[in-house]
Amino acid sequence: MGKCAQCGNTYDQSFEVTMGGRTLVFDSFECAIAALAPVCPHCGCRVIGHGVQHGDTIYCCVHCAKHEGVKGLVDRD
Repeated sequence: MGKCAQCGNTYDQSFEVTMGGRTLVFDSFECAIAALAPVCPHCGCRVIGHGVQHGDTIYCCVHCAKHEGVKGLVDRD
């Protein structure tokens, strides 16, 4: 049984996620997303899809990036 890195719950079906050389244990995808998914700096939502990136910043969509002054990004077809 592993103890969730996000909520502290001990669960017999926990799983590990390795990201950036760091391995964490979670009891649900919800907790993994809360701990690991980037947050869009414009709207504040968690980016759990592809998103768009400008430099080191990840936005949930081109719309939000444009509102932050980013130019030249396009959504995927």
